[in-house]
Amino acid sequence: MLTQPFVEAVSEAEEVIRHAKHIRDEQDLIEGYDYLAGSIQASLMLAWAYERDFPYFVQSTGPYTKMGLDNPDALYFHSYIRDDAEYVVTGKRGSTTDLSFQVLNGDYSPVDVPDSLAAFDDRRIDVDDNGDFEVRFGPGPAGPNYFTLAPGSAMLVVREVYSDWDSERRGMIRIRREDTTGTAPPPRTMDALTKRYGVAGKILLSRLRTFLAFPEWFYLNQPVNTMNDPRSTPGGLATQFSSAGHFELSEDQAMIVTVPKSDAPYQGFQLGSPWYVSTDYINHQTSLTAEQARTDPDGKIRFVLTERDPGLANWLELTGHTRGYLQIRWQRLSRDLGPEDGPQVEVVGFDELPQRLPHHEHSRVTPQEWRERIAARQAAVHNRMLG
Repeated sequence: MLTQPFVEAVSEAEEVIRHAKHIRDEQDLIEGYDYLAGSIQASLMLAWAYERDFPYFVQSTGPYTKMGLDNPDALYFHSYIRDDAEYVVTGKRGSTTDLSFQVLNGDYSPVDVPDSLAAFDDRRIDVDDNGDFEVRFGPGPAGPNYFTLAPGSAMLVVREVYSDWDSERRGMIRIRREDTTGTAPPPRTMDALTKRYGVAGKILLSRLRTFLAFPEWFYLNQPVNTMNDPRSTPGGLATQFSSAGHFELSEDQAMIVTVPKSDAPYQGFQLGSPWYVSTDYINHQTSLTAEQARTDPDGKIRFVLTERDPGLANWLELTGHTRGYLQIRWQRLSRDLGPEDGPQVEVVGFDELPQRLPHHEHSRVTPQEWRERIAARQAAVHNRMLG
């Protein structure tokens, strides 16, 4: 049967989910099966998008195809490439806070993170007054708007990052291979389809195993309910720093994360589930950018993580998760960050919040104001996904 390799991979993937080490109850398993559904969808798409000679950008992750603690503030796109061919990337710069490019030498695996061979943002390219740009990637020497592909280059990743979900608008981007433009790929064959189903199965299993192992590399090796000082993101962008950690809280506890509002153009805080993906950021406030958050009079942002509603503007909803991941990202930096730029973490009793927050009254919101915040998130994500 043509699809048999993929069918077998799906069955094996279900076992990977079912036996994940972090599962404690049925709700964990339900979330895992939901994660599996998105991973199946993504794996088929990625296998059919493997077109290095006739490339195109696909959305790497989204609300229903999550992976790798996806950033709720970002749109991710990628295209597969060869290191010996020349590619032309054209587009129109939107109004998002950041637009960045990264060349990787492979894909993530359960034992390795791909090397970042090049990483830069749109400050390194020429964008005209109308927002139009053209960038070339190839084996030739570097020059204005030309970036040399190092040996092993296999994937071009593009990120658009929003700080203000309401007002910023995405741009447009496309890719073509210079020497195949205007020609067509050969017709599909049965052998090629068989191979693609096999590849989809391998992508699925690798994707699940990799990102179940990923937190052990970068998160779980530090004490619970702490966050590290800002550091250059491993395998990430040249102009990005991050601070990360993992939490475990009971229903009568709250976590206060205090961080200075940065001079970086983008600063965002998000929560992740034990499956190492973002929690529901459309219908719940599980992430906030510095633009969205309420800054206290002393110039600091105080995020409050708790299951129960504290009536505060910077409440990050745990949505039933007693455990999970924390991450702050700073992007489009023009300087390195130090410990003084990073977060301070404190776990307190839920009832202690009015005493432990120095600007508690300044932070309050009414139930109606909260509902308006959620409605704005829902509308903004819908607008972003549709264009």
